[in-house]
Order: sequence, then structure tokens, then C-alpha cells
Amino acid sequence: MIGTPPAADRLARLAEEIVGEPPTVRLRAWDGSEAGPADAPVVEVRHRRALRRLLWRPDRVGLARAWVSGEITVPGDLYEVLRRLPLPADGPHDRGAAFRDLLALGGPGPPPPVPAEETRRRAGTRHGRDRDRRAVSHHYDVGNDFYDLVLGPSLVYSCAYWDTSHPVAGASDAPAGPGARTAVTLEAAQEAKLELICRKLGLRSGDRLLDVGCGWGSLVLHAARHHGVHAVGVTLSAEQAARARERAAAQGLDNRVEIRFQDYRDVGDGPYDAIASVGMAEHVGAAEFDRYAAVVRSLLRPGGRLLNHQIARRPAPDETRYRLDPFIDSYVFPDGELAPLGHTVSGLETAGLEVRDVECLREHYALTLRQWVRNLEAAWPQAVRLAGPGRARIWRLYMAASALAFEQGNLGVNQILAVRTGEGGASGLPLRARDWTAGPRP
Repeated sequence: MIGTPPAADRLARLAEEIVGEPPTVRLRAWDGSEAGPADAPVVEVRHRRALRRLLWRPDRVGLARAWVSGEITVPGDLYEVLRRLPLPADGPHDRGAAFRDLLALGGPGPPPPVPAEETRRRAGTRHGRDRDRRAVSHHYDVGNDFYDLVLGPSLVYSCAYWDTSHPVAGASDAPAGPGARTAVTLEAAQEAKLELICRKLGLRSGDRLLDVGCGWGSLVLHAARHHGVHAVGVTLSAEQAARARERAAAQGLDNRVEIRFQDYRDVGDGPYDAIASVGMAEHVGAAEFDRYAAVVRSLLRPGGRLLNHQIARRPAPDETRYRLDPFIDSYVFPDGELAPLGHTVSGLETAGLEVRDVECLREHYALTLRQWVRNLEAAWPQAVRLAGPGRARIWRLYMAASALAFEQGNLGVNQILAVRTGEGGASGLPLRARDWTAGPRP
């Protein structure tokens, strides 16, 4: 139409109407036009259908659908775009004008199809066994080869433990101490994390170890190989269980490592000398956490130790209003819930466990996530082939946004060491903190 401004100019005006300030990123529209600061990172709106999604879902879910569908993308530095994106203004500006502009730019019509990757219908009781199994499958059963690519050979899907006196391989923004000679790889940092857990648990040859939510078996394999334990790993992901069994057989450890496709609530062969729960409690939910803590305690022998490794959020002013981010809930971790650190500690102590140590690994997770994003972006065509373009986009966005959340202190992750004390309060722990050498057992 003669006299109609380029699409990018109209997008810039629309963005200002919605958030109350001019765009802080460079907008590139489907017609090739651009608007916004010339030196800013670029956000591409590749199809006007993205705007129709916002007409029908004017919230983060609408934006997420456009991102997953590839209608909005970031060709360059995603971290910088996420840093620059402003929060919506508290009060509405001209909602009517924004709606009219959305309609004019996006065009009339029915809502676009919802991406297949979105979790919508959730039958069953929240955090019931069947629904939990489906939620875990949604996130983890996306192909072991895809996780091989993202996580690397360690196949550990939780934060690594970085030696920050040395530079991190491939991470120019990682801290490096003077005189550093060797680069720390992701695999070495994950090995260090596995060993840290084993030391905190005070594992001895012949001990029974239970890994709740064992993933691809990396912890139980490490513990069996280096500490001589007999280990059981349980997971609700069929693909994880299959790969973990393959790895145990390949390493000649299948006589000391058992992998079960099993809900932790159905484990009935305690007592165990030690239990690890790494990145699993986020799936439990606030309403079920007391039960989780009680089950874990019941499976420990007196003097047995628990290592609970869990992401934490900041406490909300009104905890009854807490909701997981809708993008994460719809596309990444259905039914997942994050709890403040204090709530987790209180829940473990209420169950009768004694909390002995808490270590914050927040910055470690930021470094880990950045390495995973690098792995994904470096092998993008292969990632798309393995998991599909929508799933690859989801992982890129959620891991990059999570890295920033950990860097900025909006999220944390903590290792909590607790013990089921024995007769007379005996813990079997050494007197000095952070000296994990096992003392006399109760």
C-alpha cells in the first residue's frame, strides 16, 4: 500500500505501546525492513503470524509459541537480547492502539496452530505417579543422541563443579587465576561434581547407594568405579534407563550398578547407606515435598547421609501466588516447581533429617549452562535433525535465559547434606565442617 510505513517501523511503534519505551533491540521485519538502535542486537520477526499469536494469547505463552515456531528468532547474541529486553510497564498504555496495530500488522484470522512441543492436556492428579511419569518423559525422552550433543560425554544434566583457578575451555568470560596452565573442560568439571557428591556422602567400598532421578547413570557409575559401592539408580525416563544400562554394561559395572525404571515412591528395598537426589526434587512439587523427604529418610539406615542437590528461587511476598514461568511450564518442565532454600531445609528437617551443610553453587550453574548453549549452537544443524527445530529452539532459549538467571542471582542451586542420626543422636560425621572423611558409623 502506497504510503504505508515499513513493517519494522510499525513493529517499533507497537513495542513502545506495549512496554512504554522505545525498543532497546534492533527489529528486523519479514519485509526486510529494520528499526531500532543501529548498534543493538537483532530480533527478527520473520512472519506476521507471530503477531496473530499475540492477538489470541497476549502473554508469554503467545511469545513462546512464536519463538518455538521460528516466527521470532535471534540470529546473534541471545544473551545480550535477553539482557536488553525491558519488562512490561506496570500500567497499561494505550491497549486499544496496541490491539489495533496488532490486528493491522498480523491480519485477521483464527489463532495459528499451537506448536506440537507444547504440553497442554494434563490428565491425572498433579504429581501423581502417571502424570509425573508423563512430565518427566516430556523433558527427557527427546532422544539420547540430542542430550549427547548438548551435555557432552559426561552425560550429566546438572551443574558442574568448576575449578575457577583455571580458565574454562571455550569460555572467554570465565574467571582465570594467575599462573593457570590448563583449561578446565566441561567433562572435567562434571567429574569433579560427581566426586564432590561421593565425598560428601562419605562412600566406602561395599556401601549401598541410591540415586533418585539417576539420569543417564553418571553418578552411580562414578561411585561404583571409584568408590566400590553397590548402586541403584531410579528414573522415570525410559530412554535414560536404557542408556544407563548400556553404559553400565560397557564399563563392566552391571554387576554393581542396577538401573530401574521406577518411581522413587515405589523403592522398597532399603536401608541404604547413602542417597543422592540431584536435580530431581524440582519435579516433586511443594505439596509432595514432605512425603518425598519422609520417603528418603525411611530408605536411609541410621547414620546414612542424603545429598539433595536442588535449584532454588527467591521467596515470594505471597507464596500462594507463586507460579512457574509459563514458558518453562508449557515447554520445558511441565508441573515443575521451584522452592526457596529455606523451605527445602525446613522440609528435610521436619521429616527427621539433620541438615549438616549447605553449599551454594549458583555461579557454577551459570558457567555450565553457557557451555551447554555453546555445544548446542556449535552443532545446530545436527541438533535440529535430532530433536526437530522447535525443540532445539526451546533448549536454546531456556538454557540461555537460565544462565542469566543464575548469574544475576534470580535463581540459585544448593547442595544440602543431611543425615539420619542414629541412636543417641550419633551422626557419623566428622567434627570439622567440609571434612567429609567418614567418622565412626553409628
